[in-house]
Amino acid sequence: MAPRPRKRASRPTKPRAGSRRGGGGGEDDPFFESEPKRRRGARDEDIESEESDDDAVAFGGAVDDDGDEGVEEEETVGEKKMRMAKEWLKRVEDAAKRREDDDEDEDEAGGRGVAEILERRQLEESGRKRRELAARVLPPEPEDGFKVIVKHRQPVTAVALSKDSDKGFSASKDGVIVHWDVESGKSEKYLWPSENVLISHHAKPPLSAKRSKQVLALAVSSDGRYLATGGLDRHIHLWDVRSREHIQAFSGHRGPISCLAFGPDSAELFSGSFDRSIMQWNAEDRTYMNCLYGHQNEVLTMDAFSKDRLLTVARDRTMHLWKIPEESQLVFRAPAAASLECCSFIDDKEFLSGSDDGSIELWSIMRKKPTFIVRNAHPSVDCDDQELPKENGIHKPENVSMAQSWVSAVAARKGSDLAASGAGNGLVRLWAIEPDSKGIRPLFKFKLDGFVNSLAIAKSGRFIVAGVGQEPRLGRWGRVRSAQNGVAIHPIRLEEEKDDL
Repeated sequence: MAPRPRKRASRPTKPRAGSRRGGGGGEDDPFFESEPKRRRGARDEDIESEESDDDAVAFGGAVDDDGDEGVEEEETVGEKKMRMAKEWLKRVEDAAKRREDDDEDEDEAGGRGVAEILERRQLEESGRKRRELAARVLPPEPEDGFKVIVKHRQPVTAVALSKDSDKGFSASKDGVIVHWDVESGKSEKYLWPSENVLISHHAKPPLSAKRSKQVLALAVSSDGRYLATGGLDRHIHLWDVRSREHIQAFSGHRGPISCLAFGPDSAELFSGSFDRSIMQWNAEDRTYMNCLYGHQNEVLTMDAFSKDRLLTVARDRTMHLWKIPEESQLVFRAPAAASLECCSFIDDKEFLSGSDDGSIELWSIMRKKPTFIVRNAHPSVDCDDQELPKENGIHKPENVSMAQSWVSAVAARKGSDLAASGAGNGLVRLWAIEPDSKGIRPLFKFKLDGFVNSLAIAKSGRFIVAGVGQEPRLGRWGRVRSAQNGVAIHPIRLEEEKDDL
């Protein structure tokens, strides 16, 4: 049977506003309009146009009372990425042109220079090539010095920088957690919720009448969304950085939380405790993942280089390199008569540690013993004002004054040859890591009054941040009354490179 011809309307019907398929005929639905009519404006649209009126409406552009489309109040994520990519490519091209000689062909030379810079940057980001920053460090100017940008009432126990090093976080023994801007110094505090809210966020009731809020460690995720803190209440507290609100409490440790670390470019969180265990969590899913055993005493500090590599130091005089996927670990033992206090990754093959005998050790993944040791790296300022430390054997702290030379914090700009260390005797030292594990070379020392409990080097290598206090991070065995509790920042002057971005 032949199909019945469709009856055509005798007169056009005015479409109703907001009409959809199913409410009327296909001729009333814009979906059934012809291709040229439906996409009249989209066909000739230029993909590189950033000022298109259609784009402004589609992505939330403002419309005034007269129907005219206004200026977009905030750029979208895609537009921001495009703008940043264009700016970065422009800087690469300018840096490449500065490297070439004037007598070469500009187009050919510029293209070759861009390729070289991009290749070197890719090798540095992937960890296959170490970025050379130590050779560019210039002597500090007379006006340079540590400047306190955030003040705390009690000693600062931990500091951390965001991935771009534009924001910072600090915590102190009185439980105050502060979020601050590096350039302006403007700070905002995190407010602890009530006990009922903490319990609703899966925190266990406190053992005593009042929950301790003393913070010993903190870490910020690479995407800047989460802040993790831990302390004497044996819980890891998870905070939303955008709203500064408490969102979760992880329980499981049976001792104080002494160290925290987020895996780079992941939501995996690692925690170390005085109960000798190391736990792995997922901040995104709010779940417990794994527990690592191996240390025989209190875990003190940790550092994560990738989501599957973790470095920890404990009071059992050992440092463990954990290979998470393989469920294995490498054990490195401290030199005789030394107890490791802190650690930091340099890259995936080398790492740094500090000891309570005043030594700094350089380690390689290929050896169980240090490849290089700088003894008495932080000599007392009163007895030695020389630039180079005295390598005079093992330094035995016989009193509190001498114990202030214990290396309490080390930090490295990961993937580079620049590192720093701090102690309680008023010194922060910069070090150059020699290639092929050949040694550690002292650069400059910066005076800072008080116990240096935490250090962080900016991604650009142009400044260093120190958490300082009148007392050490773990304990009250020493006190420097002249010190100011807070966060101090010191500029690092770098010689400009021709291809410096």
